[in-house]
Amino acid sequence: MNSTREFETQGFATKAIHAGQSPQQWNHGAVVPPLVMSTTFEQDAPAQHRGFEYGRSGNPTRNVLEACLAALEDGKHGITFASGLGATTAITALLQTGDHLIAGDDLYGGTNRLIQKCLSTQGITYSFVDMTKIENLTSAIKPNTKMIWLESPTNPLLKVTDIKAIVNSVKPHRQDIIIVVDNTFLTCYFQKPLEFGVDIVMYSMTKYINGHSDVIMGSAITRRDDLAERLRFLQNAMGIVPSPFDCSLVNRSLKTLELRMKQHMKNCLAVAKFLESHPCVERVFHPYLPSHPQYELTLKQTTGHSGMVSFYIKGDVKKFFKALKVFTLAESLGGYESLAELPSVMTHASVPEAERATLGITDKLIRLSVGLETEKDLIADLAQALAACQ
Repeated sequence: MNSTREFETQGFATKAIHAGQSPQQWNHGAVVPPLVMSTTFEQDAPAQHRGFEYGRSGNPTRNVLEACLAALEDGKHGITFASGLGATTAITALLQTGDHLIAGDDLYGGTNRLIQKCLSTQGITYSFVDMTKIENLTSAIKPNTKMIWLESPTNPLLKVTDIKAIVNSVKPHRQDIIIVVDNTFLTCYFQKPLEFGVDIVMYSMTKYINGHSDVIMGSAITRRDDLAERLRFLQNAMGIVPSPFDCSLVNRSLKTLELRMKQHMKNCLAVAKFLESHPCVERVFHPYLPSHPQYELTLKQTTGHSGMVSFYIKGDVKKFFKALKVFTLAESLGGYESLAELPSVMTHASVPEAERATLGITDKLIRLSVGLETEKDLIADLAQALAACQ
């Protein structure tokens, strides 16, 4: 199998197409990695196998995907899981009873729910802080703090955190704290948190990495051998592995990731500018708009933005959603199709009402996942929907 080092000096698309894909690893020389569905593998003698023994413990198709993911992230180890929350479950399983976790206050609702409803029952305490202010984070650190979990940009308010500043403020004093970045919104094409010194980059690959709204999967990428060994153990011991078929789909999707992300950015920025100029829109959240409070940090920390934009609407929300024709009212994000949703009652309904109110996740906040349709059609659809909601 290709080592990721073969592609360290190559461009993103070259890595996406070739890393982990060498035909020489197969006796038949297949250019497209084969889909291996077998759940068990013949052994030469008891406990003597050829690298694979049982599908949960390892699979050739999954290995190809994991190698490619590690290369794209400029990481060393890629570990895949049955879902984004499966990856979150495995990563937080690195914690022990009595440990303390610090997480961003604006998170995906499922992550918030896992922390509040699941980790808390295991004797793990937590603090939610606004990480756009580093002092909020440093003041929340306790002797038993063992993990920092952040999104940048956040979901759904698109707040941007200075990842390097967090690493520099924590690691010199507390090497034992594991810093995790959920990079789902930007992907490794627009942002590489490992370069800033974080320990683990996490993805819901259901979103942009796969990009076709037909696979549920998650991943964790790291440069640390010790964390990779522990995560690989948890992947197998907890059984939260993806199917070989899904791995083959995501591996194929990686080949167009660069092209898709460029178009997502182009379409989304056009939509954001349109929304910001519309009288029925109160405020727009898009990190590449100069009006964004962390605009300068965004330019320094990332090379672009995806298809995510949120905004407060002034008109009737129900009429707006009902009038949409190109955008589909649905949860999730990152697919080629454009989606619109109301986080307060959909993706973030599990966040306690008081927390939503404090954050500003109101019934007027709409989140868009801008897809790959023709730009003028997207803007025309929003224009007619906004006109209908007045």
